[in-house]
Amino acid sequence: MKKSLFTALLAILGIAGATTAQTTVFPRPQYIETADGEYVVTASTAIVAEVSTTAPAERFSEDMRVFFPEAKRPMKIARHGKGIKLREDPCIAAEGYEMTVTPREITITGGSEAGVYYGLQTLRQMIVTGNGRVPCCFIADEPAFAYRGAMLDVCRHFFTVEQVKRYIDILAAHKLNRFHWHLTDDQGWRIEIERYPELTVKGGTRKQTLVGHGSNSDRYDGTPHGGFYTKEQIREVIDYAAARYITVIPEIEMPGHALAAMAAYPWLGCRGADYPYEVWTRWGITPEVMCAGRETTYEFLENVLTEVIELFPSEYIHIGGDESPRDRWKECEHCQAFISEHGLDGEDGLQGYLVNRIEKWLMAHGRKMIGWDEILGCGISQTANIMSWRGAKGGIAAAKRGNDVIMTPSSHCYFDSYQTRERVGEPLAIGRHVPVEKVYAFDPYDKLEADERRHILGVQCNMWTEYIADFDHLQRMLLPRLAAICEVQWAADRRDAATLRERMEVLRRFYDACGYPYAPYFFEGKE
Repeated sequence: MKKSLFTALLAILGIAGATTAQTTVFPRPQYIETADGEYVVTASTAIVAEVSTTAPAERFSEDMRVFFPEAKRPMKIARHGKGIKLREDPCIAAEGYEMTVTPREITITGGSEAGVYYGLQTLRQMIVTGNGRVPCCFIADEPAFAYRGAMLDVCRHFFTVEQVKRYIDILAAHKLNRFHWHLTDDQGWRIEIERYPELTVKGGTRKQTLVGHGSNSDRYDGTPHGGFYTKEQIREVIDYAAARYITVIPEIEMPGHALAAMAAYPWLGCRGADYPYEVWTRWGITPEVMCAGRETTYEFLENVLTEVIELFPSEYIHIGGDESPRDRWKECEHCQAFISEHGLDGEDGLQGYLVNRIEKWLMAHGRKMIGWDEILGCGISQTANIMSWRGAKGGIAAAKRGNDVIMTPSSHCYFDSYQTRERVGEPLAIGRHVPVEKVYAFDPYDKLEADERRHILGVQCNMWTEYIADFDHLQRMLLPRLAAICEVQWAADRRDAATLRERMEVLRRFYDACGYPYAPYFFEGKE
């Protein structure tokens, strides 16, 4: 229903005139028009769904059980009658929706199942923060970016399947649609690969973990830490995310951040099959990298990726490519011979060869490659997708050369950072100061011309877990900063810093109702 029709409907129903108003929904809708009156949602309110909207209706019904704990069953889903009506309309953008609320009913029309789902997330916030009372209004909304992501590192500290699902639930409530799952690193290999069982048997556990900050500590806890996900568990997570319209993007690190793989199969490294590599117990950057001068390394990577793409339907596969020192390659006779044989430009050219070869392999198998912005410096193709983390500079350079970009600069999007300037009362973090208001101020298009902006696919926040071993702690690092980033992702063109604090106070009630732990600093004015 278009806004002009909404105004006419209000007149027919005898409801006081409509006005454009602020909304307390996160992320902020594109257009909202409000009027006097309300619709009261209770546990007995029916969800009237077409066949095509049954799936989002079921998700919404389950989500609302938290708000209606006295109900013996989820909200009823019907095909006819009054209540919350769900429809699809291909004239609306695929992830867009329109919502009309009158005293008689609520209607949500989405451009697809996902659009209906996002409309329901808006309604869910309004129901919870309004204690069931939804004001009469018309909302028309769609996202600014197609890629709205969050990353979770499960290598530095492992999180269970149920905890990963909870993380996905939080992302879904903020209308994110990409979950970047960082599954391999120096400190642990977390994905079952049937062809190489030692990756999880030997590479899935480190003998102990550093205590204190990696920059100044030599103390360890003396306790083994490990865990991995079976293929069945990974499928379970993928299906769970898909039911919430989130695509899971796996990351398999190469050629650096691969010490756990080398601990399992030492022949992957430059020091040979007899070298006693161990899963790393520290944080930071190890000089140990995969040997890029042996064909056996490429065979390994392609075999691993074969099993990965059989599991993950995502069009994107992340291959890392960051923080890969060249020391071992300079010393390695195989790498030096490979450089000479292929006429490569030194060690940088060797990394470029590996990245380009893997990208061609992925493309031949119908997938697209994402790499961290370091791969920009080694002669990559124009089809490679860049994840810009070392500030926005890499993303700007990539967009200007025609590569597609996901912006995730550590200055604004790394949620393992401190939330207050003074750090008083905060748990140990990696460093930096990334408060809510700084996250909210991030401009993904800064320094880009109009024709270059089309290469910015979207924005992502990252949760690295060197200093996050507990899931409650993880949630407090995520929230409420996720609310700020979700407005950058969904509503970049309509943010309102002047009302941010007021609207966040309302959102806080939603977090409390859902049982989501969140950091208090923003609300206490301590950031």
